[in-house]
Amino acid sequence: MLLAHVTGLERAALYREWDRPLGDEQTAQYNILTGRRLSGEPVAYITGHKEFMGLDFYVDSAVLIPRPETELLVEHALQVMPPFPTLIDVGTGSGVVAVSLAYYNKEALLYATDCSTAVLAVARRNCIRHGVNDRVLLYPGDLLQPLSGCPAAGGVDLIAANLPYIAESDLSGLPGEVRMFEPRSALAGGADGLEHYRRLVPQAAAFLKKDGHLLIEIGYDQGRHALTLFAPQLWEAQVWPDLAGLDRLVVARFKGMGT
Repeated sequence: MLLAHVTGLERAALYREWDRPLGDEQTAQYNILTGRRLSGEPVAYITGHKEFMGLDFYVDSAVLIPRPETELLVEHALQVMPPFPTLIDVGTGSGVVAVSLAYYNKEALLYATDCSTAVLAVARRNCIRHGVNDRVLLYPGDLLQPLSGCPAAGGVDLIAANLPYIAESDLSGLPGEVRMFEPRSALAGGADGLEHYRRLVPQAAAFLKKDGHLLIEIGYDQGRHALTLFAPQLWEAQVWPDLAGLDRLVVARFKGMGT
């Protein structure tokens, strides 16, 4: 992957031109990049690229590297959203969820929030890269607070959130390249990993239409505890597993305030 990045060749071309010599400049650049990788730095940060939902995204050290497990959230959102949907992506990070939803549903209008302006700069770059910057509106701030009054309360079809959900006690056990290089703020979810979702769920009820959906990505063992965040008189919630059969996604349908 690093050699392909330095030469500009695709994988097949590397095999086809296996005996092609590198120039001095390419050799020097390759040695620098392999040195960074040997230090544990993730390949995505070194190359500035990460594939997600069949799209190529720019990433840097300001954002969490997109994981394939998050594609489950996007795929489910695409299935349950109505025609001409209004959507919110909370804690958008690099923007992969918001951009993918807008890219694969040309009728969708999205509002995306994040606490960090540096992170939103990455998301904006990806919106422009994939031609959805006119339908993905970026707002700085915590959770849904920056969207007060915009969109109108009770007017949203779906809210998606992949917020930090690693429990404080589990952070030290993360792989080195995650622990040392990815932003802690994009990983740490408080004492039990659900701190951010505990604040989000009541906020979401004020934004969703009746029968709208809140989709949240969770840790592999958090399903049972995550369901307790959803009052049964307001929500119908269930846990969806990932391809490995582990807890990964809570899909919650909002029943409305009058139920």
